Amino acid sequence: MLERLRLALMAAALALACGAVPARDAVPGSDDPALEARVMAVAEELRCLVCQNETIAASQADLAVDLRKQIRVKLRAGQSQQEILDFMSARYGDFVLYRPRLSASTLLLWLGPFALLLIAAVVLAFNIRRRRRAAVAPAWSEEQAQRARAMLLEADAGEPAQSADRSTKASV
Repeated sequence: MLERLRLALMAAALALACGAVPARDAVPGSDDPALEARVMAVAEELRCLVCQNETIAASQADLAVDLRKQIRVKLRAGQSQQEILDFMSARYGDFVLYRPRLSASTLLLWLGPFALLLIAAVVLAFNIRRRRRAAVAPAWSEEQAQRARAMLLEADAGEPAQSADRSTKASV
């Protein structure tokens, strides 16, 4: 028992020692802070193709690092942000844009949620109206009320219910 405890403590100490590796500091891609700010501004507009839920500015995937380098090179060459975004969109498709443009191919992406919301509202309104109509019982006519009273009285007296049906028909 003591041997197992000692072995478990050694394994835990080894696991902690391996996990205590210090992280590397992020190295800026260039010495020019203004250029680096422009690179990050463009990178915020592009989706990481590996992570898909992050911008390439936030992603540490190898592809995102390469794309940031490519953005840096294009900015140094004098290209504008829009030219870089157009290049990336032409190369990787509109999916690479973190905020896709409104076009014929992305119309469903932009209008789909609103269409689904509208359909859900129509279905909900239809169901509410249908339930309200079903919940309201139609009013009884005077003849139906008399018939029901007669049936209840006969049931209390122990007579068969069919005789009440005959008596109400005879009185009509």
